[in-house]
Amino acid sequence: MKDLFEISLGPIEGLGYELVDIERAAHNLLRVTIDIDRGITIDDCEEVSRLLSRLYEVEDIDYARLEVGSPGTDRPLKKEDDFYRFSGQRVEVKFHDAIANKKIFKGMLELTEDSKNPFRLVLDQEKKTSKSKKNKNTEPAQEGAEKVIEFNYSDIDRAKLDPILNFKGKK
Repeated sequence: MKDLFEISLGPIEGLGYELVDIERAAHNLLRVTIDIDRGITIDDCEEVSRLLSRLYEVEDIDYARLEVGSPGTDRPLKKEDDFYRFSGQRVEVKFHDAIANKKIFKGMLELTEDSKNPFRLVLDQEKKTSKSKKNKNTEPAQEGAEKVIEFNYSDIDRAKLDPILNFKGKK
C-alpha cells in the first residue's frame, strides 16, 4: 500500500496548509486533518477535498468517502515542531514510561533552555477528594510548589492540546 501521508503531504503543503493527520476509518472512510495558522474554514476543506479527490484517483487510492476537516480544539501534537509552536498552551501528554506510576499528565507546555530536555510541563494542581459517609465534600489541594516534568520529544507516546472551554459565559 502506498503511504497516503507522503502522497498527500506535498500537494497539501503546496496550497499552504499543514497536513496534521490521515486516518482510515470504518466503511472505507478516509479522514484527512489539515491546519493553517488563521484557522480552517469550510472553503479550505472544499479546496483540499477537490485536490485530494483528483490526486487519489491518479494514484489509484481506494476509498469510499473522503472527509477533510480541522484538528479542532483538542488538536493532536504529532511533530516536534508542534511542541515549539504550541508552547504556552494547555496540553495533555502521555509518556512512554510511567512517572510516579502515572503516564498521562495535563498542564501548561513550556520551553526550557536545556537541549537534552527542551520541554517542560507545569502540571495542573490535582484536587484531592475527601469522602465520608456523613458528607461528600471536595477539598482543594493544598497550595504548594508547582510540579514540573521536563522531557524530550522522544519521551512522548502521544499528546494533544487540552484547552479549558467555558460555555457558561461571563460571570
